[in-house]
Amino acid sequence: MAVTAPVVVGRMRIADVPEVHEIERLSFQTPWPPYAFEQELRGNRLAHYVVARAGEQVVGFAGVWLMVDEAHITTFAVHPDWRRRAVGRQLLLNLFELARTISARRMTLEVRPSNEAARALYGAYGFEEVGRRTAYYTDDGEDALVMTTPDLDDPRMDALVATERERLG
Repeated sequence: MAVTAPVVVGRMRIADVPEVHEIERLSFQTPWPPYAFEQELRGNRLAHYVVARAGEQVVGFAGVWLMVDEAHITTFAVHPDWRRRAVGRQLLLNLFELARTISARRMTLEVRPSNEAARALYGAYGFEEVGRRTAYYTDDGEDALVMTTPDLDDPRMDALVATERERLG
């Protein structure tokens, strides 16, 4: 029987970039280069990035930019071997808590219409489709759906986050 370390979410460090880039490469047709993550961590005061770790292994990551009063999710990925194991849920829950910490009023993101798993996850966390960006993705010209949450201080969001926190333990 294989023993799996519990997954813990914490701030991304420069030392995490090689593993983050590997997950990025496995997850996206046009991955960010490693230096992009390094620049985000070192020089973008609007950027906040987290990683999910199982023991010492990075198994997922996510990032937001604080754009005025909106926490805009810039990137979000889970290693293929760790998908469907609640890592994405843990990352998203952490992003909600982070968004509140940085005084964001709501969260927003773009997602491919073809990425049904991600759309279902975001929908379960209160994100609703509010728009579409035509030919947004440069690799294949696919549109992007724009999704956003209600205000983070809305009692429905409080209840959703509390329920999810309890569910994940």
